[in-house]
Amino acid sequence: MNALAPRSSCPCDTPAEMESQNYEESTDESEEEESEDEPKLKYERLGNGVTEILQKDAASCMIVHDKFLALGTHHGKVYLLDIQGDVTQHFDISSVKVNQISLDESGEYIGICSEDGKVQVVGLYTREGFHESFDCPIKIVALHPQFGKSSSKQFITGANKLLLYERNWLNRWKMTILHEGEGMITNVKWRGSLIAWSNSVGVKIYDASSKQRITNITRDNMYFRPDMYLCSLCWKDNITLIIGWATSVKVCVVKERDPTDLRDLPSRYVEIVSAFELEFYISGLAPLGERLVLLMYVNETLEQMQENEHCTRPRLDIVHHLADSYEDISSDALSVRGFQENECRDYSLEHSNGESLFYIISPRDIVVAKERDQDDHIEWLLEKKKYEEAMMAAEISQKNIKRHNILDIGRAYINYLVDKGDYHEAGRKCQKILGKNMDLWENEVYKFKKIGQLKAISQYLPRGDLRLRPVVYEMILYEFLESDYEGFASLIREWPGDIYNNMAVVRSVLDHLDRAPNNRTLLKTLAELYTYDQRYDKALEIYLKLRHKDVFQLINKHNLFSSIKDKIVLLMEFDREQAVNMLLDNEDKISIDKVVEELKDQPELQHVYLHNLFKRDHHKGQKFHEQQISLYAEYDRPSLLPFLRDSTHCPLEKALEICQQRNFVEEMVFLLSRMGNSRRALQMITEELQDVDKAIEFAKEQDDAELWEDLISYSIDKPPFITGLLNNIGTHVDPILLIHRIKEGMEIPNLRDSLVKILQDYNLQILLREGCKKIIVTDCLALLKKMHKTQMRAVRVDEENICGSCHSPILPADAAKTFSVVVFHCRHIFHKDCLPSPGMFCNICSAKNRGPASGMSDV
Repeated sequence: MNALAPRSSCPCDTPAEMESQNYEESTDESEEEESEDEPKLKYERLGNGVTEILQKDAASCMIVHDKFLALGTHHGKVYLLDIQGDVTQHFDISSVKVNQISLDESGEYIGICSEDGKVQVVGLYTREGFHESFDCPIKIVALHPQFGKSSSKQFITGANKLLLYERNWLNRWKMTILHEGEGMITNVKWRGSLIAWSNSVGVKIYDASSKQRITNITRDNMYFRPDMYLCSLCWKDNITLIIGWATSVKVCVVKERDPTDLRDLPSRYVEIVSAFELEFYISGLAPLGERLVLLMYVNETLEQMQENEHCTRPRLDIVHHLADSYEDISSDALSVRGFQENECRDYSLEHSNGESLFYIISPRDIVVAKERDQDDHIEWLLEKKKYEEAMMAAEISQKNIKRHNILDIGRAYINYLVDKGDYHEAGRKCQKILGKNMDLWENEVYKFKKIGQLKAISQYLPRGDLRLRPVVYEMILYEFLESDYEGFASLIREWPGDIYNNMAVVRSVLDHLDRAPNNRTLLKTLAELYTYDQRYDKALEIYLKLRHKDVFQLINKHNLFSSIKDKIVLLMEFDREQAVNMLLDNEDKISIDKVVEELKDQPELQHVYLHNLFKRDHHKGQKFHEQQISLYAEYDRPSLLPFLRDSTHCPLEKALEICQQRNFVEEMVFLLSRMGNSRRALQMITEELQDVDKAIEFAKEQDDAELWEDLISYSIDKPPFITGLLNNIGTHVDPILLIHRIKEGMEIPNLRDSLVKILQDYNLQILLREGCKKIIVTDCLALLKKMHKTQMRAVRVDEENICGSCHSPILPADAAKTFSVVVFHCRHIFHKDCLPSPGMFCNICSAKNRGPASGMSDV
């Protein structure tokens, strides 16, 4: 078959035709370029034997079966063709036009009628059949769908009358007139038990099972000649009939009538579910799922020649029918041979029920339309440069596509992006498209090198389990090293160190450092390369030189502590916090003594280290605590006093000497108090600091009456101190002792407020005592009631109980005998006679003077 694209012209038979089509071709091709809608159908010209037939003859009709085609011609011949168009059989029926061909469902019987009145119904594989000649042209013939299986062998022919032929029980043909009197029968279609035909008036449907005509659908466009604009009929299924006539389309559904309807009407009726008008003339129609395929004849009246009509190419449209309108889905103009000379009645449309194939028949050409498959969809997307959508479609339908594959589409996409100059996107797409195919990856890398865009693809190269040859990665690294140090450093960080020749790259970096010895980017990258090559000592030297933050990570990760024992000062000067934390976390690898020794010439750094060590553990660096006193005094006095408080290994005399030298009063106060010289400590607070609040607080901490006496004695002639004492000593010392010693006439600041506070504090103490007393009394009363209630409970006495004195059963064996029993609250039980006296105390618990055993119960 020759390919036939929609909206494009076909080669014509004559130069005149060729010249006439050039205008149409240029117009429609420009329309196609502007259109972004994907066509729904694809087209091929039915060639091979058909081409040869139509060069000498003209097609008049055709019928389609799933297995073969049957073509009738104007010279009275019928050809059986395979689906490729090759002739398998042919029959010479007449010397004039074959009007219609019909096949049964099995494809074993064929019915043929011609313009000279001949009708033949014959078996393709048998000799039996029907042969008849009428005195008028026979326009239609239709075999019963089950003709081969049916014993009655029914078929229909028609001219002015519609005749039903069937065999009777005597094996003779019986003829029945189904309809007459309304002009020429122009078309007939038989589906199941329903027969539809058209004449000059309209369309009728006959039910062969009930032998009733069930409807009459009148023709709408009465002003069109029925012999020029033939009615097209097509059964969509067993109950749905599609009618196309001139510009009118109707969709009719045969329905069962309600059995309760008592009117004398056929058991079935027809409902028109859709009816609409078109712009052009119907030459044929067929169903496509829920849509309709319409073959339309197009003619346009030229403005300069009103009396002539200019025939353009026929159209094949797909529409979605609604109740009274339709929606266009697609529209294709077909370049069939000789379309300039054709009329509406010269075209017809046949379709295959087995698959979506549509045959457009014209006198000089037969075109096959079929639904586009995924390969066609992908091809269209590629033509429109929609590569992303094409790849997605191929991924979804990769099991069904035959002409395309994802890899070829992807590579075409990459080439398109490269041609467009979008190199980074092309490189990114390589990841998805090339996948694990290393050969293709290398080809693409060399393509990018050829156009000078290695950088664009560098970040997308495979670097996992599947890798390219080392030389490919080195090629890209050298490209960056020549022009982009930062990009080179980024790749070294991102790429695994084993995908290229590390030493070769190191040599190249060293060559560049000869020209730029202080370039930090190159130095850092060189350190990383040394790290990949496990030459950690060289990497460490560079990191320390650069004071790079990764130096600590490098030391920890690769256990380089033996290499830094003489570099502790450098590390501390670079980052004290990280260095100290690292040293303290690895005391087993670098001892405390070693660190302190290395830092002996850097006392401030030594202090930072020992201070953090002390915070972690107060005892680990105890032998350095004496040394730390001087370090704290010199570099961190605020932390000295907390250190003195927390350390139990600090020599107090040495600490006091250092604090005296520097006159650290607060620290001396603490040391004196800790050494037991509280009076001297208090004296320093009052005389050196002159802070009454601290003095009072110190006295409270020591809780020593002599200290309070010393403080009062010192303060008695100092009004501010007296005010402070009056405000604070109320809960520790009797304020009267202070008040009695105040000299008469001394002016004391805020004396009234202080006295009021003393009275308020006293009242508060009284209230607290009374509140506590009430709470205690209430609790005692509640407990007493609880005890009394508990003691008043009954006590069970039975034969298992024994006397606490004589150890015999408490109950006598003779229940009638009188007895007396005493039960104490401690739950000890005695015979009354066994108690020594009526004092009534438990012998067992008598040591607990009037304890829980006091009191008794008589039984």
